[in-house]
Amino acid sequence: MAFDDALNAAACYPNPEEFETFQKSIDPEWIDEALAATGTAHLRKRRLPAQQVIWLVIGMAFLRGRSIHEVVSKLDLCLPGPRGPVVAPSAIPQARARLGEEPLAWLFNRTGKAWSHASADAHRWRGLAVYGLDGSSLRVPDSEMNREHFGGHSGGKRGESGYPLVRIMVLMALRSHLLTAARFGPYNETSEASLTRELLPDIPDDSLTIVDRNFFNAPTLIPLARGGTNRHWLTRAKKNTRKRVLETLGPGDELVEMNVSTYARKQDPSLLKTWTARAIRYQRKGFRPQLLLTSMLDPKKYPADELRELYHERWEIELGYDEIKTDMLERQECIRSKKPEGVRQEVWGILLAFNLVRLEMERVAEEAKVPPTRISFTVAMNMIRDEWLWCAIATPGAVPRHLKNLRADLKRYILPPRRSERHYPRAVKIKMSNYKRKRPKKKQKGLK
Repeated sequence: MAFDDALNAAACYPNPEEFETFQKSIDPEWIDEALAATGTAHLRKRRLPAQQVIWLVIGMAFLRGRSIHEVVSKLDLCLPGPRGPVVAPSAIPQARARLGEEPLAWLFNRTGKAWSHASADAHRWRGLAVYGLDGSSLRVPDSEMNREHFGGHSGGKRGESGYPLVRIMVLMALRSHLLTAARFGPYNETSEASLTRELLPDIPDDSLTIVDRNFFNAPTLIPLARGGTNRHWLTRAKKNTRKRVLETLGPGDELVEMNVSTYARKQDPSLLKTWTARAIRYQRKGFRPQLLLTSMLDPKKYPADELRELYHERWEIELGYDEIKTDMLERQECIRSKKPEGVRQEVWGILLAFNLVRLEMERVAEEAKVPPTRISFTVAMNMIRDEWLWCAIATPGAVPRHLKNLRADLKRYILPPRRSERHYPRAVKIKMSNYKRKRPKKKQKGLK
């Protein structure tokens, strides 16, 4: 359900006892199912019910500059008591601990699939829903528990990274940036390959998944294609890719055969000794020659020229990560929690909050008859954040009139079409500091 429905609920249910102000963004039945499916529902009536704690975690992602206690107050999340709708600060972390991460994870997976599949279905390319699969990392507070659990990037002689890191992989509907599914874990104990294998079952039939060349390997791409009906992949070849030409399909377009390594076949005995793909050569002005590889073998059904252009939509997933890390999280360590349990819970809340913004952006784009990527994420997020705060203090009668202009205001911030001719090479823009980096000191055994 769109975000303005959630805000409209503020006019219909101004009493905090109804706690309906924000529940309409996500079907309340889904929240109840999440609590029931994960065994988190409580019969005891608490000041901060589990349903409201879910919205607290999502609100923490939106209102990063506010304390958690203030988020509870601003969003009218607690039930009224003898002293009014207030809650003791100590009750908030207790409520979060009771909830855990499972309901947030369940809710994200339920809503992500419903929203992103519907979006990808509306923006198909030659009958295929277009997805992207890629990984990144998120910084978390440098507490002893987080450092021990998540670990960090090793810089050789320079030591570990300044903050512990969470490794994350997402499956995204590329043409709307809505997240379908996600997996994450400790940076030192998980790999992109292992997280990718966990995401493969979430890829739907009749789809195309565009991936970076680092994912070009038989144990990943062969199961991706054979794990469903009409599931395809598109990637860029590595420099050391070896292949044999079986047939020429057109200019710069060939059917090729590649060997599957012995190591890969030991990992997955079902793999054959060779696999077949389609190789498409191209060169853009100012760039080196490139080679694309894909499972779409039919040159008439999937023209090479269109595939050359389509591959560059892979960059949309990088832009999606940038929206989360730069715009939502403001390039800071993205998590407040100093314990791994709280970190995992917050990550699910951040992903849910991101999808809520993107869902509203798609609704605006649909009304404006432009692609969802033409709507400014920063403007949409800031306006939605302001609406949350405004509705917390507004009189109910003023809310509908204020909501009427929300999407109209967003339409004024439609971005111009992408200019593909622009070329900005990657470069370091911030000089390393001359000061020594602060490193965590490891305790020596036998010393207190």
